[in-house]
Amino acid sequence: MELRQLRYFVKVAETLNFSEAARCLFVTQSTLSQQIKQLEQELDTVLLTRTSHSVSLTEAGEELLPYARRTLLDADLCVERLGDLREMLCGTLNIGVTYSFGPILTETLVTFMKQYPKVKLNIYYRPMAELMDMLRDRTVDFALAFRPTAPEPDVDSHVLFQNYLAVIVGDMHPLASRSKITLAELAGSDLALPARGLQARNALENILRRYPTDLRIRVELNEVNILLKLIRQNRLATVLAEASIHNETGVRAVPLDIPDNEMAGCVHTLRDAYHKRSMQEFVKLLSSSIAVRDRVNSWL
Repeated sequence: MELRQLRYFVKVAETLNFSEAARCLFVTQSTLSQQIKQLEQELDTVLLTRTSHSVSLTEAGEELLPYARRTLLDADLCVERLGDLREMLCGTLNIGVTYSFGPILTETLVTFMKQYPKVKLNIYYRPMAELMDMLRDRTVDFALAFRPTAPEPDVDSHVLFQNYLAVIVGDMHPLASRSKITLAELAGSDLALPARGLQARNALENILRRYPTDLRIRVELNEVNILLKLIRQNRLATVLAEASIHNETGVRAVPLDIPDNEMAGCVHTLRDAYHKRSMQEFVKLLSSSIAVRDRVNSWL
């Protein structure tokens, strides 16, 4: 059994189309079919059911697929690890980021790309729950997000900085001059809030469960840039982590005046997993970035 055959099988299983799989693998369809047939002969079982119009996995194919994926992942990690040992920082680094964490990431991205031009970066912006799933299936090497309300049993969360939940308003909003804002005062404003499932919204919902308050929610959306544009152009307020407006102009973050108003910015990694050298270097740069240092110093 060859890794190439497993790679071909996985691609056909994912696409359920020999022509499409062949294009993705940059091989001819006849080569692909021959390799799959050889794999089936070696395993003495049929993995794929083929008709003139469709391809489907047999029971044996369904059973083999997760093991094939795991084998290919382990082989790729082996190659990357050997490369790291030779001090050849190359390959790909996959980073998961929540929308709130995005603004403090730019500085480190620019610095990292200058220092390590051979490393390709893939950045995935997703809600926290999706990032945890992507971390578990190794789609991302690590995730940058605030600490979840409930611990993730197979994830290690390393705190970068402490932050707080804030009311974000435009510079000309009546609440912009306040040093703190109570929930009662927030209830008097028209709100544009992050969508349910985003971390800032989850944190606000937890607060409202402890301190029930009726809010005037006019808009909900899951795109922070559009949310901030609404805040700048209208007399609306929103609730986000203070770090969400790093380097943003025309808006102000006013702390929400409630007990235990803390959000820890974290690097989340899969427990007992191999950590790429490129990941370690990226986190080191992020920890020393101005964006993170500002968050740390403002908390002291």
